[in-house]
Amino acid sequence: MSDHPEAPVAPVEAYEPPYYVAVFTTVRTQNQSGYSETNAGMEDLVRDVPGFLGMDHAQTPGGLGITVGYFRDADALTEWRCNAEHRAAQKRGQDEWYQSYTLHVAKVERSHGFTRA
Repeated sequence: MSDHPEAPVAPVEAYEPPYYVAVFTTVRTQNQSGYSETNAGMEDLVRDVPGFLGMDHAQTPGGLGITVGYFRDADALTEWRCNAEHRAAQKRGQDEWYQSYTLHVAKVERSHGFTRA
């Protein structure tokens, strides 16, 4: 979701499973009017969802964007999915900002990480 260049470059830490991920992959349209502001608002809003663990972002030079949201349980993911402001942003995304997108939701059964000292 983030277009913030000051965001730290580090993946979300590995959590003890099980937890859930929502993988949102997009190709945007040329019209991005209002996208950055709405995106920043959604990032602030999702942080208030109990059970939200974090998110990772990636953007290819060709325009493919990937956001992975991490949620402690299905209830947290459902709360985010049903949030009225999020639903309005989704609608605007379909109407204006996205050429195409996919959403994959999965339950994480294994998780580990590495950080160089």
